[in-house]
Amino acid sequence: MKRIKVKDLLASREYGKEVVAKGWVRTKRGNKNVAFIALNDGSTIHNIQVVADLANFDEELMKKVSTGACIGVKGTIVESPGQGQAVEIHARGIEIYGEADPETYPLQKKGHSLEFLREIAHLRPRTNTFGAILRLRHAMAYAVHKYFNDKGFVYLHTPIITGSDCEGAGEMFRVTTLDLQNVPKTDTGAINFEEDFFGKETNLTVSGQLEGELGAMAMGEIYTFGPTFRAENSNTARHLAEFWMIEPEMAFYEIEDNMDLAEDFLKYLIRYALEHNMDDLEFLNNMYDKELLNRLRFVTESAFERLTYTEAIDILLSSGHKFEFKVEWGIDLQSEHERYLVEKHFKKPVILTNYPKDIKAFYMKQNEDSKTVRAMDILFPGIGEIVGGSQREESYEKLCTRVNEMGMHQQDVWWYLDTRRFGTAPHSGFGLGFERLMLFVTGMSNIRDVIPFPRTPQNAEF
Repeated sequence: MKRIKVKDLLASREYGKEVVAKGWVRTKRGNKNVAFIALNDGSTIHNIQVVADLANFDEELMKKVSTGACIGVKGTIVESPGQGQAVEIHARGIEIYGEADPETYPLQKKGHSLEFLREIAHLRPRTNTFGAILRLRHAMAYAVHKYFNDKGFVYLHTPIITGSDCEGAGEMFRVTTLDLQNVPKTDTGAINFEEDFFGKETNLTVSGQLEGELGAMAMGEIYTFGPTFRAENSNTARHLAEFWMIEPEMAFYEIEDNMDLAEDFLKYLIRYALEHNMDDLEFLNNMYDKELLNRLRFVTESAFERLTYTEAIDILLSSGHKFEFKVEWGIDLQSEHERYLVEKHFKKPVILTNYPKDIKAFYMKQNEDSKTVRAMDILFPGIGEIVGGSQREESYEKLCTRVNEMGMHQQDVWWYLDTRRFGTAPHSGFGLGFERLMLFVTGMSNIRDVIPFPRTPQNAEF
């Protein structure tokens, strides 16, 4: 007989039907006559109750049915007399697939701290919290692809190993096959990367944007969705060394088109979660963040406030609020500044535009004032910046000048500059950090809790 998922069993009303369920035991309780087993297989946050008449089962077998054990159950779907579930299974057969020693299984009790669960990342998906988060993560990934597919975008696979530093940050993981015990050197004593696998210095990418632009210059509208890496020695609740980025690039998009797409995209994703993952969201709302559902609905129903960086600085300066970091024109806004604008002043998501060019990347299109660029950041409550993007500079001459001003080498990005030499076009794009999105959708406060296996400084255990 074929196994039926718990999610489908709970929705069934075929009373009397013989079924097979398989999963992991969340709890077992009862008395000397009957056992009540809560079974979960990951398909839903809800468990199905299995009722076992102990007179029909071997005592030694039932001892092995403990929290964490994996079992298969054959039985009959019946209407449940208890509250909280419409159906339950009356078992006539139980098979043990894998025991879990009650003395050593670390998830015996409820209410484990998130800090403790990070230490057992290989087992934490079995908890209600992380089951909900992982189902939401799947739903958001699917929604990303569905959104862009339905709009006619092409999914472009950009390289993970790269010879360029998109953001100019320099905090990159080096990729090499050189013998670290005997590194080849040039006559000047520098590392001789010509003897390396690729014949040049290479790293793990921090962004697929530059290659994404190449695709947009041929396919019109593309998006990338993949892992990116940053070797930043930061142990904050907002930083990961390995994270996922969604980066659409669109030919013929001006900055206003870019903002419209980003706002529509974010609202679509949040609506998708509300429509398809309400059970998981309700659990997270009740357990971790009582305002989660209200905040999600509010974002989908509100037009994002749009203003310039200069206007934002004026608001911050006249606010009378005491900030830890000084406010003045030309600064890179800190999270406290961004959250003040969103949570205190406008009380809605904000899109900031026209940032000073000196604090933004080389590829952003310059405005006529020669001081600002057509950048745009979307700021969310509780998160700060969730999206960063811009209209890209399409002028070959201006882009070359900016590369030189920033001390970059044109030969390192010759292929990128070529797209401005041959059939250049106005184009725009943005990046959405997938884990930042997941923080907002789940209400979690630590980014380590919205990715299955977090990579942080001194931590690559699992």
